[in-house]
Amino acid sequence: MDLKKETHSLGTMAAVTISSTATLATDQKPLSYKKLPEILQAPDVSNYMDFRKLLSDFYLYRREMTKRDLRPYNYAMFSAAANIKSPNYLKMIIEGKRNLSEEMISKFARAMGFNKEMSEEFQLLVLFNQATDPADRNILLKQLSEFRVSSQLKNGMIDKKTWEKVPNWVTWILFAMLDQDGVTFNTEQLRDLLRGKATSDEIESALKTLITSREITKDAETGLLKKGTPTEPQDEIPVALVRKIQSQLMYLGLESLFSDGPTEREFGSVTLTLTKAEFEDIRFQLRKIRKQIHKDNSIARMSSKGERVYQLNLQLFPVTDRAEG
Repeated sequence: MDLKKETHSLGTMAAVTISSTATLATDQKPLSYKKLPEILQAPDVSNYMDFRKLLSDFYLYRREMTKRDLRPYNYAMFSAAANIKSPNYLKMIIEGKRNLSEEMISKFARAMGFNKEMSEEFQLLVLFNQATDPADRNILLKQLSEFRVSSQLKNGMIDKKTWEKVPNWVTWILFAMLDQDGVTFNTEQLRDLLRGKATSDEIESALKTLITSREITKDAETGLLKKGTPTEPQDEIPVALVRKIQSQLMYLGLESLFSDGPTEREFGSVTLTLTKAEFEDIRFQLRKIRKQIHKDNSIARMSSKGERVYQLNLQLFPVTDRAEG
């Protein structure tokens, strides 16, 4: 399957995929309460990828809400609520001069009035931000993404029926395995071919999803599975699920870096300084490459089976902000 931005229908797995542009476009930065004091709402931990920015916005929000009080909110008040002796500890954390220990994470969550679920999410966010090893950061990012999807499902922000129809990484791979030679789609065989990364329950659930959506069908005479023609139009995939799917596929790449030899994979990277126009041009070229590779592969699989399923991730993303001035 090929991840594309067009998500008007979940039918035809090759067209039901989501590019990174779909997620980047929706990643709005948290509001600055200094610039927009008329918008007064408590910062939501689920809207943040930087816990220091969350703390800063929380402090600005509380300052704005109490600016007419006899004693406006200050750093010392936060420390008192968190049961911390240092009156400026929050300020040092916001400025990056200190990190939060697990004990301090709990105290900060309590001072911000978080419930149990919000506190758990805050802890994952802090651990992700403070991790220095790239592998640890990727694992924590995956956990944070899955936690947020689970919370939105529980709170009704994501429709359960939509969630059940959205393919996960196992579904993606199984669909591609229809073009792999020698696959019988026996659960035990699939578990072995997937290197034990998916459980039997996950595999059987993914197969059920594919059959129910008619992405794959079973031949009445031979009993063999083949690609089908889905007819039921489905809704646009929620952004949280887009992130979850993409993080799962990217995490497979991280695992390959450590488990596969250099002759079995091709990893490369280049760090560039670009203008906006240059970025848009490269993004356009990457889309063309992705579409051409997918087209050529689809044509090749019409006449012969492939040997293995490979995952190709194309990633282009900013690592710095624009300098002011």
